Amino acid sequence: MSTPPLACRAGCAACCIAPSITSPIPGMPKGKPAGVPCVQLLPDLRCALFGQPERPAVCASLRPTEEMCGTSRDHALAYLAQLERQTGPQS
Repeated sequence: MSTPPLACRAGCAACCIAPSITSPIPGMPKGKPAGVPCVQLLPDLRCALFGQPERPAVCASLRPTEEMCGTSRDHALAYLAQLERQTGPQS
């Protein structure tokens, strides 16, 4: 029996800040760099595009997991920042 996936943590928004997104986002036609909040991030840290067809595929593919989200927003931000460093262009 597998454990159910985590629900998205209210007030976190790590997925909307930490990763870079190279596909167009409404209001950010060239995507966004890592560490920059998405323009679609609402003041209550929810996505204005959630469930909408305009939402980038990379956003829709992110699913809350214990490994990614941990027990805090800080853990999620650090985890996603580390993934970004590991998968981004190497200098």
